[in-house]
Amino acid sequence: MTKSSLFSVIVLLIFGFNLIAQKKASPYDFGKMWTFENPPKEWLKTTYGMDVQDEWFDYVRKSSLRFATWCSASFISENGLIMTNHHCSRDVVTALQKDGENFDKQGFYAPTLADERKAEGLFVEQMIKAEDITSLVQEKTKAAKNDVDETTLRKAALEEIEKIYKEKADWKDLRIQMVTFYSGGKFSIYGYKRYSDIRLVWIPELDLGFFGGDPDNFTYPRYNLDATFWRAYDENGKPLNTSANYLKFNKNGAAEGEPVFVVGNPGRTERYRTVTQLTYDRDYRYPFLYKFLKNRNDMLMRKFNIIKNDQSKEFEAQELLNDIAGVANSMKAFGGIAKGLNDPALFGRKVEMENFIRSKAKGITYWDDMTKHYETLNPNGWAITHLAPNPYRSNIYTVMHDLMNYKDLLKNNGDLDKKDKLKNSILEKVKTFNDTEQIEYFTLWMNEVKEDAYPGDITLQKVLGKRSINDYIKYLLKETKFTDEKKISKFFEKEDKMDKDDDPLLEAAAIFVGRYKEASQVFQSSGPARQALEAKIANQVFKVYGDKLPPDATFTLRVSDGLIKGYDYNGTIAPVITTYFGLYDRYYSNNKTFPWSLPERWQNPPMELLKAPFNTVSTNDIIGGNSGSPLINKNREAVGLIFDGNIESLPGNFIFDEEVNRTVSVHAGGIYAALKYIYKADRIVAEIE
Repeated sequence: MTKSSLFSVIVLLIFGFNLIAQKKASPYDFGKMWTFENPPKEWLKTTYGMDVQDEWFDYVRKSSLRFATWCSASFISENGLIMTNHHCSRDVVTALQKDGENFDKQGFYAPTLADERKAEGLFVEQMIKAEDITSLVQEKTKAAKNDVDETTLRKAALEEIEKIYKEKADWKDLRIQMVTFYSGGKFSIYGYKRYSDIRLVWIPELDLGFFGGDPDNFTYPRYNLDATFWRAYDENGKPLNTSANYLKFNKNGAAEGEPVFVVGNPGRTERYRTVTQLTYDRDYRYPFLYKFLKNRNDMLMRKFNIIKNDQSKEFEAQELLNDIAGVANSMKAFGGIAKGLNDPALFGRKVEMENFIRSKAKGITYWDDMTKHYETLNPNGWAITHLAPNPYRSNIYTVMHDLMNYKDLLKNNGDLDKKDKLKNSILEKVKTFNDTEQIEYFTLWMNEVKEDAYPGDITLQKVLGKRSINDYIKYLLKETKFTDEKKISKFFEKEDKMDKDDDPLLEAAAIFVGRYKEASQVFQSSGPARQALEAKIANQVFKVYGDKLPPDATFTLRVSDGLIKGYDYNGTIAPVITTYFGLYDRYYSNNKTFPWSLPERWQNPPMELLKAPFNTVSTNDIIGGNSGSPLINKNREAVGLIFDGNIESLPGNFIFDEEVNRTVSVHAGGIYAALKYIYKADRIVAEIE
């Protein structure tokens, strides 16, 4: 190391971390997910010099869609063509396959309108109307004298307002949704038009839609053709006329530094949580969830690696791969949130902002009152997470919950149909008790309980006695009657003796499920009081900043502004786009093996494809639910398709950090190039051009 470089390192050590620590809390730590009934006109004018009027917001709102109940989408042609993600469509399209077809391996393209395949039960919704009804609600609840009165009156007011709007001529045919923002600071009413005849037009192979799989998941930038095209049809079975509202497809995308906007339905953020609540999230909630998912992901991957090359188990391997994708996504999301909560700089900004709000609320004790609740909740955090029933905790454990529920039905003369269904479920699950996989899940779960139980909690010791976990499991499976079909039948025949049965499975169930119910009761009993405090605290923020800040995400339509912008990455600079050259580099560098494999049709690509932009990144604020959202420019053109965020964006659940957060989109030019050069989808290329 040269003297100059050594000096640079010393300067960084002395001043670098100080600079990080000096990064101040910002009002925009709460994010940039703006609502359409309160659009950020002044912000856009000040920040980007854009004089945006209501017509612009109305147009992009009606051009954007909610895709079923889990994703976002948009109209991109005059004839009802819909764009969303591959991962939003993956589970839906399986039912559309004919004999001999496998869309994961072969993809699908409909050469003609007649070839487009209807997905039964699939729908999209278009937000036709959006109004702020805060003053109406406040007028009808002004007589409230305390929290209980206010809650009751507010509920009644919202129900009354909903009835009024349903009778309005321009609202009566719409699905109405009442939305609460800022924990009661503002209220809105939305009206949606639903389209239920949705047909598949094009979906690429899984190798392209989820290229890089788990190892590349959430890295930056990415090489994914995470795109699918559908089409909406009208009540006469004709392609829907959407000429009044659609986003023109701009294959040139957006240039570096250009303003871009995400229009979609972010699912849920928790940016108004208190420091006490975030401390609970940091120490209990997310570490436990991450551990659970990480351990199951590792188990599923071990199983997949065993069967992946077995041709006779091809379908099983494909199903397992879908499970792994879901678990891995959640695992890395929760892991990223946990990492962000443990970042002193990010957490420090939340502390700073809370102290600032509290300084404006002299004599108010809401935050201290919340802390008192969590002093009781913290010791129960491990139980509410680890003792909940879940198939990934083994059938052995879920049957413990089933048996306790069955006994409760007996005591309370419960519904006979429920009893029969529960009994049949138990009889099916006990058949798997000695399966290696179930024992492995059960062992894994018991070790998690051992590692994470609150100090001094003896729940596990009550079950184990002096046995080790492995010895206890051997004892349990040997001694319980629930591995013997005849003994199980006798058990259900003698319902009056169930309470006195000393079977070890029942004894363990009483302890574990009893502790879970105890923890659940602790959380439930303080729930209303905590919700009331959350409303009061959010209103204190609202009093300081008003509606100049966007509310938390609620899976309702929002618009988020940002710029096409790269960032410093691993000691170098990540560019704003990737190209198909990078896809093939990953393919060859990883020996063409899964999850970097490519289908046959993708071999020997033309140079025009290789040079095409593939993915692009921007500073927009997104979260789960934004998948499938269009990335648009100021001219209301689709320049990309949102599908993910970089790994640094994962703390976005509780704080938005524009400096390092990046939204990752499939570049419009990347979709166009794939359709033109690989799928030869001339009909669709002509439609979007």
